[in-house]
Amino acid sequence: MDSFESDENLVRTLVREQHPDLAELDLREVAGGWDNQLWRLGDELAVRMPRTERAPSLLRNEHRWLPALAPCLPLPVPTPMRIGEPSARFPRPWTIATWVPGEPADRAPISHDRAADTLAGFLKALHVKAPAEAPVTPDRGVPLKTLTDAFGKTLEDRASDGVAGDLRNVQDVWDEALAAPDWEDPPVWLHGDLHPANVVVLDGTLSGVIDFGDMCAGDPAVDLAAAWVLLPAGAAARFFDAYAHADEATIRRARGLAALKSLILILIGQAGERGLPGGKPTWGPAGRAALDRVLASI
Repeated sequence: MDSFESDENLVRTLVREQHPDLAELDLREVAGGWDNQLWRLGDELAVRMPRTERAPSLLRNEHRWLPALAPCLPLPVPTPMRIGEPSARFPRPWTIATWVPGEPADRAPISHDRAADTLAGFLKALHVKAPAEAPVTPDRGVPLKTLTDAFGKTLEDRASDGVAGDLRNVQDVWDEALAAPDWEDPPVWLHGDLHPANVVVLDGTLSGVIDFGDMCAGDPAVDLAAAWVLLPAGAAARFFDAYAHADEATIRRARGLAALKSLILILIGQAGERGLPGGKPTWGPAGRAALDRVLASI
């Protein structure tokens, strides 16, 4: 994580200089955010200010691709409306996007089973064949064998931390996923980073999906892992029935990726509990609950 944080005066000044028609709207900071610091702008917009080295490229990725996809999606998403260009005041691009109302799921977990149908409908709409020029990444939507080292390191970090958990079963889930055939169909559009802080909840159910900076093309299993990472216990079967396009191999890969995502959430949560840079205290409980759901499904 960079040490740089934007303040209200800077954001107000940038909006006034580059988008003066929006300068009179109320501005207030919103807690959370990993790559970007978030500010609410009026009732319908949000300003996203990069705080990590990779954040500017993620924002430009969103700005290029998400506006075309957003109208096809059945849930609200933060559609980019304006781009803020680098300047002497702030040397990175920043964006203004639509505001998606709701509480992040790491603070207000999804509790209703009907969210399984909502999530399945959203991902069916998103998972369409991507164009040849769609972005790809080295760690999302890729064959699982390319993530073996990352999984081993993450599992080792959790084991060395002395936290209770059935790590042998976690390894078994990963091994089963690794043994499943790779995705061989054309790459589809992916959100790429579905976890509790990247979706919002109203009245116990999924109401919006945010943070599309990692959107890319590839194997849908990376998004389908959300069946365990996001949904309440026992809802995964309903989700896959509603999604209807995942074969057994894809489900196995998705469960392995859910185990990996759960471990990462736990470790980031532990860092937050210790006050370490980049830590998020609310991610730990979300990760532990997700891992419990993964292990209960085997």
